[in-house]
Amino acid sequence: MTTRNPKEARRVIIASLVGTSLEWYDFFLYASAAALVFGRLFFPSFEPLTGTLLAFTTYAVGFVARPLGGIVFGHFGDRVGRKGVLVATLILMGGATFLIGLLPTYATIGVAAPVLLVSLRFLQGLGLGGEWGGAVVMSLEHGDPARRGLSASWPQVGVPAGNLLASGVLWLLSAVLPEEAFLGWGWRIPFLLSGLLVLVGLWIRVSVTESPAFAAVERQGAKARLPLVEVLRLHPRGLLVAMAARIGTDVAFYTFSLYVLTYVTGTVGLPRTVALTGVLVASALQLALIPLFGGLSDRVGRRPVYACGAVLGAVWAFAFFPLLDTGNTLIIVLTVVVALATHAIMYGPQAAFVAELFSTRLRYSGASMGYQIAGIFGGALAPIIAIQLVRSTGGALAVSAYVAACLLLTLVALAFAPETSRLSTLDDEPAPAAAAS
Repeated sequence: MTTRNPKEARRVIIASLVGTSLEWYDFFLYASAAALVFGRLFFPSFEPLTGTLLAFTTYAVGFVARPLGGIVFGHFGDRVGRKGVLVATLILMGGATFLIGLLPTYATIGVAAPVLLVSLRFLQGLGLGGEWGGAVVMSLEHGDPARRGLSASWPQVGVPAGNLLASGVLWLLSAVLPEEAFLGWGWRIPFLLSGLLVLVGLWIRVSVTESPAFAAVERQGAKARLPLVEVLRLHPRGLLVAMAARIGTDVAFYTFSLYVLTYVTGTVGLPRTVALTGVLVASALQLALIPLFGGLSDRVGRRPVYACGAVLGAVWAFAFFPLLDTGNTLIIVLTVVVALATHAIMYGPQAAFVAELFSTRLRYSGASMGYQIAGIFGGALAPIIAIQLVRSTGGALAVSAYVAACLLLTLVALAFAPETSRLSTLDDEPAPAAAAS
């Protein structure tokens, strides 16, 4: 058995947390800009709602690219190692985000502007598709086997940390700049800032060591030759469970944290800073809640914690929009906070749950595929479907029903899943396929 170094485990967790925070900052920055400014800057010939819808469509391209990134980077992560792949994903994501900040708009170069925007969004998706699986797997495999839920939850904290950073920068610029200045050049600052942040992330990430579990598989000559093919052959049930469990979580999150920006500004008619304040406060709370529930899943199991969050999220979805409709700033902030708290209950145990469905030699590829493919059907479509449902029905009740239905799918997936916290999938010997399927 490989001896695990607690000091190195802490370094890996810090590196994973910082790296994922920066990557999610890049990803959410685009999402927030799509909700607030991209419709007017890159699709100005359409009426506002259609322009926003088109901006969200370009945002969805990132989700389409994520499974491809998961497959490509997962292949190399299971073939040549976790560490080097994570460095590559950070460079790819940061470079694409920096270039978005330099893009001319439709008013300057016409249709070439949205084409370039979509291309860079695709590169963002490729980078993030490889990032999540590697960060989670590194934290899981370096960490204490008895605290896998807590160890794997730290990269998950990168999601609210990145969202907090992206929303915070946009909130500050929105608050201090006039509308004309924000649309003219202010929105570019957060994208250009990504270049500096990536250098910080690389400085931290290159210092960590390779996963001991992967090193053991490499010594044994047990590395998968074609990880994608073997995942499909050996872990089909685990892959389907990971995808289905993930979809509801994803839809709830992007409805509660992203579509809320469009709804509060476009339907309720309040300034963008109101919704951004709610997302900021809720994201700050998630920084503590995600590891809390990840750790709780080590004690009571992944499925009970995950299911509790899904039920609470489905119920809150029906209170969410009526409370936003009050137009009261305090109520709106509290509404978003509660909504994202239900997401944290699911998101805390999710990383360990998904990673534990797959054996060591296939874990990077399997976890990445299950997580990222679900994103196409979850987060990529959620804001677009929400906009269309409100447009066609004239109200947000259909959006609440949509969120609840997707969370019901999550509960069904959990019912068919093993309790992964009890599976011995982190031994040096590759876990048997049956354990994960």
